Amino acid sequence: MMQSTFGQLLIWAIGLIIGFPLLVIVLGELIYRLQQRGNPLAATLRVVRNLVLPVFIFMLFLQQVLKLPISHELVKSIQTLFWLCIIHAALSCLNNILFEQAKADTWRARVPKLLIDLVRFLVVLAGGAIVLATVWNADLAGVITALGVSSIVIGLALQDTLGSVMSGIALLFERPFSVGDWLRVGDLVGQVIDINWRSVRLQTFEHEMVVIPHKLISSEIIRNFSRPLRIHAERIRIGFSYSDPPNVAKHVLRTTALETQGILSHPEPQIFTLSYDDSAITYEVKFFLEDYGHLEEIRDRFMSRVWYAAQRNNLNIPFPIRTLYHFHGPTSRNEGTSKKIAESLQAIPSFVPLDKPENLAALSQGIMLQHFGSGEKVVRQGALNNALYIVISGQAVMTTRDKTGQEHEILRLNAGEFFGEMTLFAGETSPISITALQDLEVMQLSATVVNQMIERQPSFAREISQILEIRRRSVQEAQQIVHVSKNL
Repeated sequence: MMQSTFGQLLIWAIGLIIGFPLLVIVLGELIYRLQQRGNPLAATLRVVRNLVLPVFIFMLFLQQVLKLPISHELVKSIQTLFWLCIIHAALSCLNNILFEQAKADTWRARVPKLLIDLVRFLVVLAGGAIVLATVWNADLAGVITALGVSSIVIGLALQDTLGSVMSGIALLFERPFSVGDWLRVGDLVGQVIDINWRSVRLQTFEHEMVVIPHKLISSEIIRNFSRPLRIHAERIRIGFSYSDPPNVAKHVLRTTALETQGILSHPEPQIFTLSYDDSAITYEVKFFLEDYGHLEEIRDRFMSRVWYAAQRNNLNIPFPIRTLYHFHGPTSRNEGTSKKIAESLQAIPSFVPLDKPENLAALSQGIMLQHFGSGEKVVRQGALNNALYIVISGQAVMTTRDKTGQEHEILRLNAGEFFGEMTLFAGETSPISITALQDLEVMQLSATVVNQMIERQPSFAREISQILEIRRRSVQEAQQIVHVSKNL
């Protein structure tokens, strides 16, 4: 009898020693194949291999090899752990089947993870209670009564937290926003960086983290700048003088918006004449941007360029005060223009025939001083140009764009240098672009003024021709380099 018992123990021991490693190897190979296919059931099998199987083998070892009775506390403890592992594995399998493989825009894909975790917790709690009643013969009525009283006490103590949790579940079911969206909650604007059981975390433009409880955010009006579309419409108000024609002002604002980096051309910016105020006509610029997180940079870029565009187009941005205008006729205005031009003569090269006061008086009608901000294009490739520009201050870069759209730098222009001669004399579209690298002040000479200057001083034409030929060769060399690089 003893030999028979010993033989059974030996068989069980050998079976467990050999069977456990074999099962681990088989499960490992199966997990590897499922991972290669991207099957989420691999996670469930990993739980079975790492938790369920070791506990089950240990339970068999206690009962079949060591022959401990079922009533032994160690056996009961291992049985309790085994059933809890079974519940965990079953929930993992159910989650992988229902939710991990759910297709987009289905009810399973819209179920929030917070609710799934809460249901998982309740199921584990209920399963644990059943295990206690089955394995330990616990009185569930007493346990439920104790839990009920404890739940009331805990619920009263944590009513705000539980209210936030329930509000969070409602918000996550509705899904009015997700991580990465830009929101306005009350007076607060920020990007959602985390959504958890109790609160929503926002990061503001000041890079500060703000924690808003679900209970509070559910009672506020939420504006989502990232939905239903990523584009956002921004409105800016700007005032111009009553002496500036509205159509001209609106055209300048629309052109400036279209040339500002970050502002979308589709939908196109819209300009509205908003009101006639005490000191100005107020216009509203409505433009669209794709990423709300770059709002401050785009707004600053646009507002800075408005000043330069207003200066170039003789638009006046009035002070919010009463201004007395004394008009002395066109003579006074011409004198002011001539004075500004005379102050800029020191930056003009010696071969340009503008150094005599009588020349300024005769030519000032066709001369303008213009300002360009950093990044603005003075001359655009492919456009017609009918003026010659002389750099008074600042720096610009001359570039050309090849057939693939790639831009190549040719040279940089500093104070005293000029540009625009390529289209002025050839009568063709510009083969190059001129972009301001920093705040740029230029003197614009019309074609009529340039022709009059050539008549007065023929050597001026020779100087321009020499520089024109050098720059044409530079453009051709840049294009040849691009062509050779393509062939290589």
